[in-house]
Amino acid sequence: MERLQEALKKDGDSKAASALASLLTAAERTTEVLPSRITRSRAQIPGEILTRNTQVPVDRESAAPLAEIVFPPDIHPEAPVFNDSVTGAVATIVEEWANLDALSEVGVLPSKTCLIYGAPGTGKTRLALWIAAQLGLPVLVARIDGLVSSFLGTTSRNIGNLFAFANRYRCLLLLDEFDAVAKLRDDPQEVGEIKRVVNALLQNLDSRREIGLTIGITNHPSLLDPAVWRRFDAQLEIPRPGFDVRVKIAKHFMPPVEASEAHMRLIAWFSEGATGAEIEALTRAYKKHVAVRGIKQDLLSTLRQYATLNSARIDRTRRDLLFADQGVLFKALKSDDQLGFSHEDIGEIAGKDKSTVSRQISKIMEEKAAE
Repeated sequence: MERLQEALKKDGDSKAASALASLLTAAERTTEVLPSRITRSRAQIPGEILTRNTQVPVDRESAAPLAEIVFPPDIHPEAPVFNDSVTGAVATIVEEWANLDALSEVGVLPSKTCLIYGAPGTGKTRLALWIAAQLGLPVLVARIDGLVSSFLGTTSRNIGNLFAFANRYRCLLLLDEFDAVAKLRDDPQEVGEIKRVVNALLQNLDSRREIGLTIGITNHPSLLDPAVWRRFDAQLEIPRPGFDVRVKIAKHFMPPVEASEAHMRLIAWFSEGATGAEIEALTRAYKKHVAVRGIKQDLLSTLRQYATLNSARIDRTRRDLLFADQGVLFKALKSDDQLGFSHEDIGEIAGKDKSTVSRQISKIMEEKAAE
């Protein structure tokens, strides 16, 4: 495929070459996350088979569904992009769950419960869905708006009904926005009802441990009751991506548009402290710029537009540099070890020749020396 891509590119068929590049990127990401040896084993995941016609339980008062079902064919097939540490941990979880029989033979159980936590937009929900797809299991996604009720005792009853349904069928139970029903029981701002809700949740988590697989997701781990933490065998934190991971994320979302390595690295540099979702949004802005204007130069103009429209999402230091005097920005880019930019790289990004870049950097350095 790589050789075919190069041949198509040389022949001028950029559309077909970009399509192959996208497929190669997807294959590479999946290979990185998947364990080296995986054989699906569902013998110890009991229950009936969920179908698209299966009716999910509802809240009695409002008739709101307590969950929705996501089937493996409907899940995005590409693995999410994380650092090596998280990728290795995910591979371990998938390998354990995919080899229940082998573990049973030596008298051990896999980690049947996993809590995934981190900042919003770091890929937690996408990761949970992807794991289920690797195991060939449908996902029962709890709907917090259906579970939580203003009627006394109804929330606890809804939780019980949700778990009873999950325990009946072969599925992965996903408790998204988990902190909404697993808050600290000693929180002075909460009434006695939350204590009953958390107790009901703990009892149902305990009863499900020997039956099925459960993943909880939260953006606010500090709000969780300590007893809830103990119910999860695996506790996986998804951090904000570092520079190298941000480069990978930009490359992941860039196809079918082709961008230079310098552009990818500048996007990663500019998105310091951003989440994967925010880097995806920035990459999407770049692709719009290319599609509308038909050019892939003056990336700084695109970044300034994005920073103006998304000021709260951008690191303040990076934003100030972006709108500073060009010589100041060029000097910052040249001196950043992570970027490793030459004058030519900076010129490509800014739409200038390298001699102009060199002169502006020299001017700033002379001014600093004169001070």
